[in-house]
Amino acid sequence: MHGISRLMFIFKRLNIHSALALAGIVGPIVLIVGDLAASFATPNYSLISNSISSLALTPVGWLQTIGFLAMGLLVEIFVAGLLLNIRRARGFHLSIGFFVFFGFGLLLIGAFHTDPAEVARTIEGIIHSATAYAVFWLFPVAILLLTPSLKSDPNWKNISVYTLVAGILALALAMVFLCLPDKASWFGLYERILVANMIIWVEVAAIQLLRSSLRRELQSNPDKSINGKAI
Repeated sequence: MHGISRLMFIFKRLNIHSALALAGIVGPIVLIVGDLAASFATPNYSLISNSISSLALTPVGWLQTIGFLAMGLLVEIFVAGLLLNIRRARGFHLSIGFFVFFGFGLLLIGAFHTDPAEVARTIEGIIHSATAYAVFWLFPVAILLLTPSLKSDPNWKNISVYTLVAGILALALAMVFLCLPDKASWFGLYERILVANMIIWVEVAAIQLLRSSLRRELQSNPDKSINGKAI
């Protein structure tokens, strides 16, 4: 019963900032579920060798498309949470701008599909490819610019080092991706590692935002407790 009371207490403490955080938490989960569901439902599709984008061309590719569209939309909502809850340092507003374009890029990736192999390039395929490359570069720049702000904010300082490492890793992965042949036997795996680094950071930052919003709500109502005990 204590566990249920705790959950009910937390639920009652949710506010607009918590809602923005939940958007960031749900986004990566929807993308992962959509990608895995479509992958396992497609005969002969390999998570190791086949690209992420090629999955959208399969009969159940709409699952992945929904994942990217949902992720893009929810990231845009989550970015508002970053804007409203992080102490501003040099590069902060530019970072937020890059995050906005990052979310919009995910929407474009979902809306425009890649071209099938051995088929002439189409406008849709060109938009998809160009946007994917842009997203891979926007993300590391965005979080590296955000790092000084995280470091200067007591509520976010604990993920500043992780953010710096994730940004450097994303930058290195993006640079290698430029030289990676499409027909490499492990292309799909490498692409998923690159994407995983991005969405894991979003998940971690969203959880941090949720914790921060709940802590701030509790501090503004110190008399609130569960069964006479503060949480």
